[in-house]
Amino acid sequence: MATQTAERGAEKEQERGQELTRRGGELESERGLTTIADGVVAKVVGLATREVPGVHDLGGAPSRALSSVTSRVGVGDERTRGVSVEVGRKEAAADLTIVIEYGESIPRVTTEVRENVIRRVEGLCGLKVTEVNVAVNDLHFPGDGTESGGARVE
Repeated sequence: MATQTAERGAEKEQERGQELTRRGGELESERGLTTIADGVVAKVVGLATREVPGVHDLGGAPSRALSSVTSRVGVGDERTRGVSVEVGRKEAAADLTIVIEYGESIPRVTTEVRENVIRRVEGLCGLKVTEVNVAVNDLHFPGDGTESGGARVE
């Protein structure tokens, strides 16, 4: 009898967990609703992308140049450069523009980026990720001079 009661309790807990998942995880419950700003999700996406080996930078050349200027004056956030997100109550989608290190496998890096972004957004934000589109717009070659940040001529 006690075993049956324990099993019923476990089944009810499992059903409750499934219901929470169907309603968007713990973001939506009987006690209230949690909303997550697009900027928060964009930061998670940007940081998750940078965690992947082989990713040199995010953003296209114009946005990287503009970002270097704005960061000097304390405006803008490099963590969201090259990241565009759409966030709903239960789902999110992301578009990324990245620069990959020369010699890295582009399909491997983009697959790892996609998987890491999904894992981080779903784990940290509780949102289901419907898609992660990755655009590779440049390759970084060692010795490009982009690391030094100094002038090319004196």
